[in-house]
Amino acid sequence: MAFTVQEIENITAAAIDYHFKRGVVVSNTKFDKPTLAKLQSGQKTFPGGKGNITIRVKGNYSTTIQGFNHDDSVNYVNPANIKTATYPWKLIHAGISFSMHELLNDGVSVVDSEDGKSTTNHSDRELTALANLLKDKLEDMQEGIDRGFNIMWWKDGTQDATLVPGIRSIVTDTPTAAGTVGGLDQTQVDSRGVAWWQNRASLLVDSTTPSNLNLINKLQFELRQLRKYGGRPNYFPAGSTFMDNFEKEMRSKGTFTLDGWAKTGKMDASIADLSFKGIDVMYDPVLDDIGLAKYGFLLDTRHIYPMVIDGENMKDHAPARPENKYVFYRAKTYAGGFVADQRNCHGVYSNL
Repeated sequence: MAFTVQEIENITAAAIDYHFKRGVVVSNTKFDKPTLAKLQSGQKTFPGGKGNITIRVKGNYSTTIQGFNHDDSVNYVNPANIKTATYPWKLIHAGISFSMHELLNDGVSVVDSEDGKSTTNHSDRELTALANLLKDKLEDMQEGIDRGFNIMWWKDGTQDATLVPGIRSIVTDTPTAAGTVGGLDQTQVDSRGVAWWQNRASLLVDSTTPSNLNLINKLQFELRQLRKYGGRPNYFPAGSTFMDNFEKEMRSKGTFTLDGWAKTGKMDASIADLSFKGIDVMYDPVLDDIGLAKYGFLLDTRHIYPMVIDGENMKDHAPARPENKYVFYRAKTYAGGFVADQRNCHGVYSNL
C-alpha cells in the first residue's frame, strides 16, 4: 500500500530523531573528530538576547598590604578591575530534501492526504525501502554537520563572517601582538607589568635532531607556565607531523623492549599511544586538512568552550511542503558561539 504524505513526514521525523539522539556526538566511519566530541561535552547554555555573549574577566588587583605603627594613616582603595569579554553568537543551518519522485523510484507510493486514513497497513518491503532511501540522506546530513562544526570550531571565523569564530580566534599564533581577542586588548598588563590576556605560543621548535629532545623539553617548560595561574590543561590535540616528531624524540632515547618478544614470539616495533603529563595526545585529522599538521595545542576546556542558546542545540525543523512542489524538507539549526574566560592556560606549539 501507499504511504500518505503525513506518514512519510512522521517516519522521516522519527528516523532523523532516532539517528541523531543516540548520543551528543554521532559515531561515524569517515574520520575521528576528537575536538568536536571534547568541546560539545563541555558545551554550556545561555538564554539568548541581543548582541554578543559576554564573559566577565579580571587580571588586575588594586588592593595592597601596608605596614603601620601606632596612629599612622593607612590607605583604602576601591577596586574596579572587572572587564567584559564579548563573543558573537551565530545561527547555523543544515538541511536535506527529497522528492516524491525519489520515493517512487525506490518503490514507495505517496497518497496526498491530510489525515492518512486511506492507508493503514504497510508491507515490510515499504518500510525497508523507505529506510534505505533515507539512510544515505541522513548519513550525508549527519557527516555534514559533524564535519562542518569540527572545522568551524578550529577556524578563526575569517573564512565566513556568518560562522562562529572558533579556537584559532582565541588561541592565536601571535598572542603578544597588538590586537583584541574577545574585544579586549591582549597587550594589557596587570600592576606587575605582566600581560594576562594572552595565550602561550611557541612556534617552529627545532625538532630536526630528535635526540636533542627540543620539543619535549619545550612542552615540559610550557606546561608549568600554563599551570601558573590555575590552568589545568586537559586536552592535547595535534596534527600528524607534530606527533611524528614527538615520537621520533621518544624513540631517540629508547622506547623498545623485548617483553613482547619474550612473551609472544614477536617484537612490536610500535610505541605506545602518546601522552604528556597524563594528557593523551589526540590526533585530530582536521588539523592536517587545514594546514596545521605541524601544530599541537594544550587546552584547558574548563576555560574555552561552546555556548548555545537554551533549547537551540541542533533543533529539529520540518518545513511544510510548498503547494506547488512535491518535495519534503528536514533541517537542524544551532544558535550559539564560542568563548574563553581565560587565555593564559592555553598554548599553541609547532615544530620544524
